[in-house]
Amino acid sequence: LFPLEKCEAYDVMLRQSLVPDGQPLAIKCSLEKSLKSGDYNLTWYKVGNQTAVPRDKLSRTHQEKNLIWFLPAMLEDSGDYECVIRNLTSCKKMCTKVTVFKRIDGLCLNEKFAVEEVIFTSSSAKVVCPHLDYFRNEKNIQPVRWYKDCQLLEGKRFALSNSDLIIFNVTVHDRGNYTCETTYTSNGKQYNISRDISLIVGVTPPKMPPEISYPRNNSIEVELGSQVTVDCNATGADWYEVYWTGNGVDIFASPYEGETSYDGRPMHSVKLIISEVSSEDYGQPFVCQASNAFGQVASYIILKHRVPDIQRWLTGGLVSLLILTFTTLLIYKIFKIDLVLWYRNSVCALTNKEDGKIYDAYVLYTKSSEGRSVCCLEIFVRRILPDVLEKQCGYKLFILGRDDLPGEAVVSVADETLKLSRRLMIILGSETSSCCLLEDTSEQQLAMYNALIRDGIQVILIEMGEIQDYMSMPESIRYIKQKHGAIQWKGDFSEKSCSANTRFWKNVRYQMPSRKKVPYSEVYLLPLTSNSSAAKGS
Repeated sequence: LFPLEKCEAYDVMLRQSLVPDGQPLAIKCSLEKSLKSGDYNLTWYKVGNQTAVPRDKLSRTHQEKNLIWFLPAMLEDSGDYECVIRNLTSCKKMCTKVTVFKRIDGLCLNEKFAVEEVIFTSSSAKVVCPHLDYFRNEKNIQPVRWYKDCQLLEGKRFALSNSDLIIFNVTVHDRGNYTCETTYTSNGKQYNISRDISLIVGVTPPKMPPEISYPRNNSIEVELGSQVTVDCNATGADWYEVYWTGNGVDIFASPYEGETSYDGRPMHSVKLIISEVSSEDYGQPFVCQASNAFGQVASYIILKHRVPDIQRWLTGGLVSLLILTFTTLLIYKIFKIDLVLWYRNSVCALTNKEDGKIYDAYVLYTKSSEGRSVCCLEIFVRRILPDVLEKQCGYKLFILGRDDLPGEAVVSVADETLKLSRRLMIILGSETSSCCLLEDTSEQQLAMYNALIRDGIQVILIEMGEIQDYMSMPESIRYIKQKHGAIQWKGDFSEKSCSANTRFWKNVRYQMPSRKKVPYSEVYLLPLTSNSSAAKGS
């Protein structure tokens, strides 16, 4: 006979055989059909082993005619097997793979080694219990039990045909993992047989004409010279049955894109691409056509000139205006004081109108008390305030005790000066209370009378440090605090804190009247001149 190493090998393998550990398996060699009738020898080998599979029927693994039997299959039997058929002039061999797997404790099936089968939704379908051909004959006709997800199948929807399962009124819900079980007896010994099947249920396409979901006899707006791409989405027709036409002529379209719809029908998308829209393309219907064995459908799309979207422009303009307004208000809120001061310096300084007033502010503060805060208050009023507002900013202040003449009556001076002042500046020390700022003080009474009743002079309230409790203050001071608020001095007496460009002094200047900057000598001499005239008059 022909030597084994010179045998012609078939490229096609027999199907892979899957069997649980401890169950029987039989594999048939189909090579004998390729030889003409005559004398030949068929032998099974395990790849890598030159010894043929024994023919002794009592052997666990043996050959009987063209079958190789495993009674039962064990884990060590996994591997590749060859069936070799030869005669005096030729030799052929074919390979198959055997996989013996061990079931996992507690699991009734092993999805990894399940055989995949496909059926479709219909009135009935058959599920085959695989690899039972050689275990059922006249001597072995044992019942077959079917399970789905480890549950025994019962009911009118399920029936048996020999070893196969018949499912009636198949739906997609019938997909899942199935197991068929039976027994086989050989040489007086009974073996359990089970096969795992992973069942896939496909949807049977309905017998109806195709459907076009887009276009829908509609129009689209495009610009002249632009590139346009339109998809024709059709369901129920093969790709070669979906195409575009224009002026009755087929238009070359891009390759299709296909998938499957929910009801099992094929879905295809064919793109119409116009690289550059010309004037002739407007108003012309571009038709998508789709057909199958049950009918033909068509749907068109028309290109139109783009119409300016006035509403979109108006909406955009309104939104832009709102954003601009909001931004402007936000900037003004943040930089309001700086903007007002800049405006005063650049515009109001050139157009300052005379109002008959001499002083920009009348300064009222606590004079009779002791303590560190009063000392700081005196320094602030006598030195810091004039240095910043008069020398740096050009304002004219009246400070009682500095700008009045000796011997003048306080009431008369305060009354006349308040009438000639544009602002009333009240400065409170951090330790100021009702005992220090009394309501029956003549100067304060006149100041409050002018501010609240007679002239309505605007008040600037400055706190020298944080004042915790205003309840001990006179009612007039509490009213001014509630109505106008207060500016709090948090600085020291350093050169940096005495700059007119710090935040505190900007707040003070913001509440002061606009003033054209004049030399300090003029600012300082005017009060004395005025007071001297008043003294002479008296």
